[in-house]
Amino acid sequence: MPIIMRLDRVMADRKISLKELSEKVGVANVNLSKMKTGKISAVRFSTLEAICEALDCQPGDILEYQKDDPAPHSLH
Repeated sequence: MPIIMRLDRVMADRKISLKELSEKVGVANVNLSKMKTGKISAVRFSTLEAICEALDCQPGDILEYQKDDPAPHSLH
């Protein structure tokens, strides 16, 4: 998937634990953990807003778009 979660990096920069962020954002620890490891397929804007508020960051600090490499063309 070309969207990469960088939540772990921002949390490390801010020196905030998963438990502390979970309490500030009001999202279950397990769900934040899935976000942190990139094992989610969607995120609510309200959750993203709460995370940005808690971490004093922009959505672009947490989400990154990385273009997929196209499959190489065969030369026949």
